[in-house]
Amino acid sequence: MIITDPVPVTLSTCLRDFYRCAEIPEFKSNAQLPSASGFFRFGKEVICYGQASGQTSSRLTADLYDASLQIQNGRSPLLPFDPAQVIDNLRYESYVPASNRFLSQSWIKNLYYYLRPLMPVGVRKHLQGLYLRDWEKLTFPAWPVDRSVDLLHEKLLVLAMGMAGIERLPFVWFWPHGHSSCAIMTHDVETTEGRDFCDRTMDIDDLFGFKASFQIVPEKRYSVTEQYLDSIRTRGFEVNVQGLDHDGDLFQNRGEFLEKAAAINKYARAYDARGFRSPILYRNSHWFQELDFSYDLSVPNVARLEAQRGGCCTIFPYFLPGGAVRMTEIPLTITEDYSLFHVLNDYSTTLWEKQMDIILQGHGLMTFLIHPDYVVTGRAQDTFKKLLEKAERLRADKNVWTPLPRDVDRWWRERNDMNLITDGSTWRIVGKGSERARIAYACVDGDRLTYEIDSSR
Repeated sequence: MIITDPVPVTLSTCLRDFYRCAEIPEFKSNAQLPSASGFFRFGKEVICYGQASGQTSSRLTADLYDASLQIQNGRSPLLPFDPAQVIDNLRYESYVPASNRFLSQSWIKNLYYYLRPLMPVGVRKHLQGLYLRDWEKLTFPAWPVDRSVDLLHEKLLVLAMGMAGIERLPFVWFWPHGHSSCAIMTHDVETTEGRDFCDRTMDIDDLFGFKASFQIVPEKRYSVTEQYLDSIRTRGFEVNVQGLDHDGDLFQNRGEFLEKAAAINKYARAYDARGFRSPILYRNSHWFQELDFSYDLSVPNVARLEAQRGGCCTIFPYFLPGGAVRMTEIPLTITEDYSLFHVLNDYSTTLWEKQMDIILQGHGLMTFLIHPDYVVTGRAQDTFKKLLEKAERLRADKNVWTPLPRDVDRWWRERNDMNLITDGSTWRIVGKGSERARIAYACVDGDRLTYEIDSSR
């Protein structure tokens, strides 16, 4: 079946949205695309999912169709796929099939989360190990960091610049004041023990010059007093909401979700919380619009060690679909502490450092998730301190920005409304917050991009 006359989405729109760059030549997607979506490649490095005029596959195979080989040249070149669709499919995890695995069935999941508070960590580790035993066999998203969305943007910009004969393209740099990258700390509080360790957790954060957000469970798990919330706010930390009751069933049924969303929204107002994270990182990108938050923290970059598989395949914030005011998604790009300690049985920072290095090279966002519940004593707390020490060094040596999550949300929204204008000889950025913004240049180096930041400002 062929869609004969879709509304074409231009490549230049996708690139302007991501780079906040000046006008680039028009570059449209093919007007005839099949109705079925599947996996394909765009060059050797980038796996895509969507409709393409070549042969796509319902499964990931070694010989996927390479759409980069079928670009139609001419005055208005055509791509054999719609880049906006592919980017959304990856960010919103549309490529993930409905799971038929036994442990994903609703009744067994409900039983597990009903019994979970009574289970020792050792029992939970064993059950989770059984569920996640195939994680190393997965091929997509890439481990330990997936940059498919970002690499697709880069390759498309190289293509567009080459077609137009542009060697150096100005755009609004990704982070304020020319910071090379960004790192944020988040803390999910799951139990009474974790709640009672929050003061000490803030002491540890402060020791290394970090402020963090604390995601609080409003019901069932522990009592939440105004005094407790004020103890976080008055120290310069941030209070967010973590689901409703941490039962793991928030996204299981649409009707029940809407009822719980109404209650969650009341807590958002009561806590004056701008951010949300779903318990156990269960998520549905198209349902978040029912929540009254400015940003979300629930989508992993690559979810191999989580109960819900998938991943958004980007190391940058992006906007979720729908709603009068679209929520900013601030993805979880670093493996959470529980997975490192209790699934991988690793108390080193080796994996974290590898992920940090990949993200730093891509100028993206490092989002850390440390539970106060799991770093009360011993090796886990020592590893947490080592992580902060390494992040502190990146801030000093690599000019990494270390704000609160709410500051990332504010910046990403302001940057999204900025524009580049020229008087014919110089470029400048206009829009709210532009005094913090910096002009950068995308430069073609063979088939890759390099970036240069204008340091004159």
